[in-house]
Amino acid sequence: MEQKNRLKQIELLSPAKDLAGGIAAVNCGADAVYIGAPKFGARSAAGNSLQDIDKLVQYAHQYWAKVYVTVNTILYDDELDEAQKLICQLYEAGVDAVIIQDMAVLEMDLPPIPLFASTQTNNYSIEKIKFLEQSGLQRIILARELSFEQIKEIKLSTNVDLEFFIHGALCVSYSGQCYFSFATTGRSANRGECSQACRMLYSLEDSNWKIIKSEAYLLSLKDLNLSAHLRSLIDAGITSFKIEGRLKDVHYVKNITAYYRQKLDELLLDDTSIKKASSGKIIYSFIPDPEKTFNRGYTEYFLSGGGKEIASLATPKSVGKLIGKVKNIGKDFFEIETKEYLVNGDGICFFDEQDILTGTNINHVERNRIFTKELSGLLPGTEIYRNHDHQFIKELSKDETKRKIACEIEVQPEENKLIISATDEDGNKVSFSEAVELIEPEDAKKAIAVMENQLKKSGSTIFSVESVRIKSGKAIFLPVSKWNELRRTILQLLLEERIKNYPMQKREHINNSMVFPENKLNYAGNVVNEKAKEFYRKHGVETIEDGFEKLDDFEGKILMTTKYCIKEELHMCPFKSEHTQIHAMKEPLYLNDGKQKYRLHFNCQKCEMEIYF
Repeated sequence: MEQKNRLKQIELLSPAKDLAGGIAAVNCGADAVYIGAPKFGARSAAGNSLQDIDKLVQYAHQYWAKVYVTVNTILYDDELDEAQKLICQLYEAGVDAVIIQDMAVLEMDLPPIPLFASTQTNNYSIEKIKFLEQSGLQRIILARELSFEQIKEIKLSTNVDLEFFIHGALCVSYSGQCYFSFATTGRSANRGECSQACRMLYSLEDSNWKIIKSEAYLLSLKDLNLSAHLRSLIDAGITSFKIEGRLKDVHYVKNITAYYRQKLDELLLDDTSIKKASSGKIIYSFIPDPEKTFNRGYTEYFLSGGGKEIASLATPKSVGKLIGKVKNIGKDFFEIETKEYLVNGDGICFFDEQDILTGTNINHVERNRIFTKELSGLLPGTEIYRNHDHQFIKELSKDETKRKIACEIEVQPEENKLIISATDEDGNKVSFSEAVELIEPEDAKKAIAVMENQLKKSGSTIFSVESVRIKSGKAIFLPVSKWNELRRTILQLLLEERIKNYPMQKREHINNSMVFPENKLNYAGNVVNEKAKEFYRKHGVETIEDGFEKLDDFEGKILMTTKYCIKEELHMCPFKSEHTQIHAMKEPLYLNDGKQKYRLHFNCQKCEMEIYF
């Protein structure tokens, strides 16, 4: 096989909570996996040992898939040496890149491991992204709030690799700019300990104590799903497509990775200017469906500019897939209009007349009759969702999905020996010779069939032998056991060659004098150590305030800045003529969680909302 042409590589990037999740992601088609380091990851509950990361690297690199590790919290002074040592250990393990937030890392003495700017560095403006590019970051993970037009503008102004979230849970705040959790619980989102204040109940009140919206999940967003826009994102300049979910289970990882792998592969078939960033073909044992795993309903967020009905006001929990409506209600059952196949053990849920989510399990199914203990709140016409698909979970648990790398084997008979060669889909080639007694077969056709059959049995290896040919064209006889031995030897050599030729990237140290876009940094600059201060001073920042986690008084501080607007969500925006729910209310407005009130400020010129302590 010929070496692949140098085409634009498109990467599907999947999350891994642990080693098993990472292997599952690779098997289901991820071109790269991101996983938490033992410490300093933005999901503190998803840390992994260096031994497990090393195992994942070895597994992924067989397929030329990459492994990125998150070291993306802000760091205190007494943690800098440990963080530096950790990054050096990750480099020794063969990790492809480290995802960082704290600029102190750029002041460390590090090996040439690529560094990516986490979305926690608030990568929203062109000026900031250009600065990070000039500072040696090899990839920028863009803010989720960006639109197509903004992404295009960034790509036209930079040469850096751009990564963008395409699926999963959404943080309502600009990433890296949320201090709500730390202010209320002492658990810092920038330290990987977010208490998820955005998933709590709030009432919306005005300055006269008038309740505008009573007890709703006013900051809880639906989940992101951009599967309909992958082509447009490629055209806009995105090369890495990221799935959120380092706290999600392995079933989610399998399902969502497989879903987007198939979507991207359809695009690759129609466009010869792009190719996937890793190797192998996936043979699936299940049909992926993103509605069958955790989701709060889906949104495209601000990708097309506007952000209409993007919140999940009634619940922060998974609702799953809409499967039908209640037709009739009996004593211990209800009848449903649905095309879905339901089984005992399925989990279902519905919203009652008060818009409260109620969940229950199916005990028994008879055609369209569903027997369950929980019927309270059900009415004819109620929409039923399935949030636990028992049969689908069983399929994923027994999943036999395989990933195979195409190769071909060539047999060349010479005097008293055979030369066996193999070439894989990436152009890696190996050969060896074996002294054998060459016997002309009585039945040439049968001998060739035996040879082809045995050499194609790639079994549990990562290879799929697509073709076998004899270079001389002459058939030879060898025992079946010998052909099997030759196949095992050549495929092992090919695997070793793949690993040896793995295209490892390295980072060049850049010591630039580019001026940071701002000459003053307040607490939202997230500077909590002296090395980070040193970095910013080198780049022209004159005044540097300590990060929020070092402040003694939070009074009057902005806890969260969001592109999401409660007024927009509740159809109360004064600038939208179609919004008819504009109340007579006295601003400022407040969120009330029953213990504390938080003032809202609407910066309508930027179409942003701020929440104050």
